[in-house]
Amino acid sequence: MKSINRRRFLQASGVAIGLPLLEGQRVRGAEANNRPGQEGDIRRMLSICSPLGYYGPYFFPEGEGADYKASPYLEPLQPLRDKFTVISGLNHPDVNGGHSAEKSFLTGAAHPGRPGFQNTISVDQYAAEFIGKATRFSSLSLGLNGTSMSWTRAGVAIPTESRPSKLFAKLFLAGTAAERATQLQRVQNGQSIMDLVLDQTKSVARDLGKHDGQTLDQYLSSIRDLEEGLRSAEEWIEKPKPTVDRKPPQDVADRSDLTARMQLMYDMIFLAFQTDSTRLITLSGAGDNGVVSLDGVEDGWHNLSHHGRDEDKIKMLAIIEREEMRLFAELMQKLNDVQEGDHTLLDQTSIVLGSNLGNASSHDNSNLPIIAAGGRFQHGRHLAFDPNSPPPLCNLFVSQLQHLNIEVDRFSTGSGTLTGLAPLRG
Repeated sequence: MKSINRRRFLQASGVAIGLPLLEGQRVRGAEANNRPGQEGDIRRMLSICSPLGYYGPYFFPEGEGADYKASPYLEPLQPLRDKFTVISGLNHPDVNGGHSAEKSFLTGAAHPGRPGFQNTISVDQYAAEFIGKATRFSSLSLGLNGTSMSWTRAGVAIPTESRPSKLFAKLFLAGTAAERATQLQRVQNGQSIMDLVLDQTKSVARDLGKHDGQTLDQYLSSIRDLEEGLRSAEEWIEKPKPTVDRKPPQDVADRSDLTARMQLMYDMIFLAFQTDSTRLITLSGAGDNGVVSLDGVEDGWHNLSHHGRDEDKIKMLAIIEREEMRLFAELMQKLNDVQEGDHTLLDQTSIVLGSNLGNASSHDNSNLPIIAAGGRFQHGRHLAFDPNSPPPLCNLFVSQLQHLNIEVDRFSTGSGTLTGLAPLRG
């Protein structure tokens, strides 16, 4: 077979677009999935990862099923007890490496701590391939600690937006005529580049073997989808952004002010969903070495998470983590207070809050603390799985995808929906 010069695919007006590696280059190509989205009522998905975990004895409740006794961390959520399910025992098979597992929280990709690790697509980006074109923003990747939860099909992290002020401007501020013209020109330039790439691929298609030809066809399908996305982006530039009864926010400069930072980001998430600016959001929560500005906390958060069963450290850690849960309860209540047709905004939004760490003190990645909230599910229970032989966490993601009216029964290591999390009828 003739050698393939990749540079023939890369040069277009000074902007590079990567071609998938082909067998002719002795690297296996990636498979694309470009099935169309499903129409229906408006469904949404929110994924939140708390990177330093939760102290298990204060998170997991006593008892199973509907009669569980709320733990200290679940107490702030009890007014909405019938709107969430707490889940114990789950993990991602073969996902280890302590903090490194954060990269795999929404992907399930194995062994994230090993050299040469290649991530896979995250559940939000998988969903975006089906429903992302319905909104101005196919998805939003947000973060309070700089780590992304969202990964492309090629295993590339999507940069997070950490500044609520910039997010607000992106969602709701129209910008000047000159700024809109510049944005439109960038989109049109992108369309021109796509045309050139398609022309270039025709000249080498005859040099490819059967398998490489199939891989190239998949790549061209991806390019066509990108073209469609650019056309959609051009249309959105011409459409007015939604208006909200809120002044542009000011970012919280004090990183120790956990309460204000999380409240502001949750406010932006609420507004993004309420205005249907997007239907898919991921959030990497707070958690770093600094001392959180809460009464009774005198040590760094990360150090407290490695408490080694020290009672004083656990007491301070619990102050922080209970505040996290209180703020999450506030977000749930705001979503539940908004009626959308016959349901609330919370009913239409499937939420997973959890962590890649089951025991942060020992960097253990099993028995993950997970809450499934909202969405069209029967809630109000504690689903307690055997941590020695649990279903994969990705089964929960399959349930979420089906909530979005996406007809799939597998995602990553998930081979079906999560047992016990039954969908509501009607």
